Amino acid sequence: MNSDLAARDQTPASSRETVFPSEPELLAAKAIGSFSDSNETLVADAAQAMAERFLHQGCEYYQTGQFEAALKAFQEAFLLYRDRQDEHGQEKALSSLGLTHYSLRDYARAVKYSKQSLEVAQKLDDRHSLVKIFGNLGNAYRHLKEQAKAIECQQQSLTLAQELGDRRGEMAALNNLGLAYKALGDHPIAIGYEEQSLEIARELRDDQIEEQILKNLGNACYALGNYTKAVDYYEQRLVLARELSDRRTEGQVLRNLGNACYALGDYDRAIEYSKQWLSVSRETQDRRGEEQALGSVGVGYDALGNYARAIDYYEQRLAIAQRMKDHRIAEQVLGSLRVAYYALGDYAKAVNCTKQRETLIGTS
Repeated sequence: MNSDLAARDQTPASSRETVFPSEPELLAAKAIGSFSDSNETLVADAAQAMAERFLHQGCEYYQTGQFEAALKAFQEAFLLYRDRQDEHGQEKALSSLGLTHYSLRDYARAVKYSKQSLEVAQKLDDRHSLVKIFGNLGNAYRHLKEQAKAIECQQQSLTLAQELGDRRGEMAALNNLGLAYKALGDHPIAIGYEEQSLEIARELRDDQIEEQILKNLGNACYALGNYTKAVDYYEQRLVLARELSDRRTEGQVLRNLGNACYALGDYDRAIEYSKQWLSVSRETQDRRGEEQALGSVGVGYDALGNYARAIDYYEQRLAIAQRMKDHRIAEQVLGSLRVAYYALGDYAKAVNCTKQRETLIGTS
């Protein structure tokens, strides 16, 4: 998900604030059973139970990535809460609708529903909810490239979180401020906020969030051209990914480490990380990752002037590209092979690569 904390936390705000029974049907039964003196009360309580049930279902759908189903459930919950003039319920449903639209990358609607939930939360002076809502709203504005609004919202989220002693909310706001400043191209300020967020993540001993912030820090340092610092953060992230047995993330980090070491001119280390990435890609049967890792190893050997080894990896990459019928990659690899064969003085093979490349270009 995206690299920001609100998107990664796959539990909508409402499910963290409302206690639900394990079976929604039991909630309705208990509610009706506890008010048996009038039909009017029975109907009202049944409607409340149904609203809670829809809210609960929406949270379950959201947590399993069924976002369209979650939207329908949250919408039903909102309508029931609105009919009952239950403002607390409306705020929960609207906030969850905003976060779900955010997860669907429908950022305009995420803003729409988050602003509606914000109005209700402000009316109720629900400051704990405001921390989350301002954060969600800020993230949506960031994706809409409205960075001034994004920063304003995240600052409000941060201020409220600090006033309430909400360390998790403070951590998220700092991280998301970093992302907003990174989007503006102000990497030094972005790094400052991310480093503060990292301190809190470590204080809370939240390894998954720590891993995510380390990614953001590594990427920000890389964009700033501080490759040594980027490598440091990526290596810390690699340790966590391995502790979490997250093979997919491990592969991503190894790729980033290879690129950063290459940028530093440390070709031996770049090759080593790229080979580890290749191994992970093969173990997880990630064909695209394998193809890219082979290319990275080849480029590393090319930079060292070890053209024979570079050719070996380029040839393996070409075979995969051909099996995948990826003409663009095949054309690119043939170009690399042609240069490597020329460097070795094998002009016949270099010419053959040129002919194969021209054939691909002519058929694409």
